[in-house]
Amino acid sequence: MKRLYLPQEIIYGQDAIKSACDSIVGYGNSFLIITDETMLKLGLVDKLTQTLEGSWTIFSGVTSEPTDAIVNQVLTLMHGQEQPIEALIALGGGSCIDTAKAASVMYRNGYSTIPALASAKEFKVSPLPVIAIPTTAGTGSEATDVTVITDTQQQIKYMMKDKNFLPKVAIIDPLMTQSSPPSITAATGLDALCHAVESYISRKAHALTQELSLSAVKAIMHHIVTAYQDGDHLAAREEMALAALKAGIAFSNASVTLIHGMSRPIGALFHIPHGFSNAILMHEVLAYSKPAIIQQLAELTQAVYPAFTGTDEEKATYFLQQLEDICQILSIPTYSDFGVTKEQFTASLDKMCEDAFASGSPANNPIVPTKDEMKAIYLRSWK
Repeated sequence: MKRLYLPQEIIYGQDAIKSACDSIVGYGNSFLIITDETMLKLGLVDKLTQTLEGSWTIFSGVTSEPTDAIVNQVLTLMHGQEQPIEALIALGGGSCIDTAKAASVMYRNGYSTIPALASAKEFKVSPLPVIAIPTTAGTGSEATDVTVITDTQQQIKYMMKDKNFLPKVAIIDPLMTQSSPPSITAATGLDALCHAVESYISRKAHALTQELSLSAVKAIMHHIVTAYQDGDHLAAREEMALAALKAGIAFSNASVTLIHGMSRPIGALFHIPHGFSNAILMHEVLAYSKPAIIQQLAELTQAVYPAFTGTDEEKATYFLQQLEDICQILSIPTYSDFGVTKEQFTASLDKMCEDAFASGSPANNPIVPTKDEMKAIYLRSWK
């Protein structure tokens, strides 16, 4: 038997945020808005509060990657409120949404550290409702039961999966993504593409998730370059926002695989944005996995590029080449562009492999590498 878990309500389309007030106030009258300074400066928080009823407090301390320190700041703010917070509204990228997810569960269940949250077998108290409003088209966190938080002491990214992390409402408004600069559009868009491809080839994939994955891959590969080159192209922005949502639902139910498993340690150790670390690894991981996924890659080629003819092997090769071409157009940086030296990278291989395997994601890959094979993939991704 297969199941598909979704937010209780998904509202999407241009100006969706203006019509979402009724859904938001159904969860209370006292809100904590979790966002970042950029969203404040761009006026996107004002756009939300213009339609929001009740009272609210704003936390704008989220940075590019969610950490235990940021989550603790949110918890301190929540515990210090005279009027108890009834729901969390996450407005921003995946970092804001993941921070809200973790805080909502920790606040209601009394956890004070991320390792304690990650090791919990079950949560006795339901979390505070989370309303997710993404401003990037990528993480899909608005529709997943996953949160990823970095433990800054251990330098480990904890990937935590539980139905309690699933937002109650997801509001997908492509107008909210227009302000994303090209680099963010590229990073988040490729994160969504990895979600879509990985969930399609995952050992846990099933018919419903693969329909969503396939649709997302097709939309992203057709529209990501346009969204990157012309941020005001609303049709492309809308396609990307919807594709990120579909990919999020797909991987939340079918899981990601080796790309994400290997990517998280890179982000934790070297602070490389998640979407870029995925993109750097994508080709080498899929090339390694190719013998076991030729049919799936051929199916993706047939869906995205129906005019291309050839054997399944040729279609699989063509798909991987198209991914490389897209990454080149999007000017994907290298490890060294982020200040990482080859010596640092090589010295970290053992820890990266250990943390990747510990995340569980590599086990979903059609081919599960040995530690030596994983090291080799890491080294081949160094350009």
